[in-house]
Amino acid sequence: MTIGYITIGARDVEAALPFYDALLGAVGYARGPLDGGWAFYGKDGAPGIGICKPFDGQPARGGNGMMVAFKADSQDAVKAAYDAALANGGSDEGGPGYRPPESTSGFYGAYVRDAAGNKLCVFTGV
Repeated sequence: MTIGYITIGARDVEAALPFYDALLGAVGYARGPLDGGWAFYGKDGAPGIGICKPFDGQPARGGNGMMVAFKADSQDAVKAAYDAALANGGSDEGGPGYRPPESTSGFYGAYVRDAAGNKLCVFTGV
């Protein structure tokens, strides 16, 4: 089974776009046009991440225990995405580095939250 797409709730979709343009752009995703209140980002021509208001009309909020991770091509891309997220209203949940911290190879990632509280990871090395 493969994941077709992921949706991430936003209180104000248009206000969320600079954050997602910066974060996802740093790892090679491009945004399509805003259509019907949705913005889809994709890599290599396939839509993968949709930013939208929640269907139930309730306020968007970070899912407890839910996290989306985006694979980057390099440690530099992880750092660029982390910096871009913080520069565009994101908050720090764990700066770029190896996990576990005492490791010097393998999983290298960074963690942020968007304005709605969604936790996101950008990683490489797996």
